[in-house]
Amino acid sequence: MVEMHLSAVRVELPTNTPILLLQEASGDRTLPIYIGRPEAEAIAAALQGVVTKRPMTHDLMRDVLTELGVVLDYVVITELKDQTFFAELRLRRASNNYVVSARPSDAIALAIRAGATIYAEEALLDAEGIVIAQRDELEDQADGEELVAQFHEFIEGVRPEDFDK
Repeated sequence: MVEMHLSAVRVELPTNTPILLLQEASGDRTLPIYIGRPEAEAIAAALQGVVTKRPMTHDLMRDVLTELGVVLDYVVITELKDQTFFAELRLRRASNNYVVSARPSDAIALAIRAGATIYAEEALLDAEGIVIAQRDELEDQADGEELVAQFHEFIEGVRPEDFDK
C-alpha cells in the first residue's frame, strides 16, 4: 500500500465533472478519481471545516463509529474494475479488525472527518497513477487562479440549506 494525500477536489472542464486528486505522499504519482457532485460537496465541506446544525451523512457515520468504540484506522483505494474504483474502510474495535467495502468518495469523506490515513494499492497506482508535469512558478500561479475560478463555479450551486439536512 502507498500512502496518499488528498491534493485537490476539482471540477473538470468542460464537463463540470468533480474529480479527486490523490497525491502519493512520497512520490510523484497522482490518482485521479471522478466522483459525483454531492460527494464532492461533502468532501469540500469537510476540508473547509463547515459545521452544520445537524450532522451530514459522513459526520453521522463518524459519530456512530465513535459512539460504538470503533476506530477508522485507514482507508484503501483497492482497485478499478469496469471503470469503477473500489475502496475499503479498515476498522478496529478492541482487538477485532473489520474491512468494509465503500465508494472511494465516501471513504475519503469519512477519512477526512476521522483524521484517518488514505492509502492506494501499489498495483492500482502503477496502473492508473499519472505523473503531473512540473511547471514553472508563473504557470503554477495561473493554475492556482484557474483552480479558484473552478472552485467558485463549483460552489455556486451550493446553498447553506444543503448542509442543514
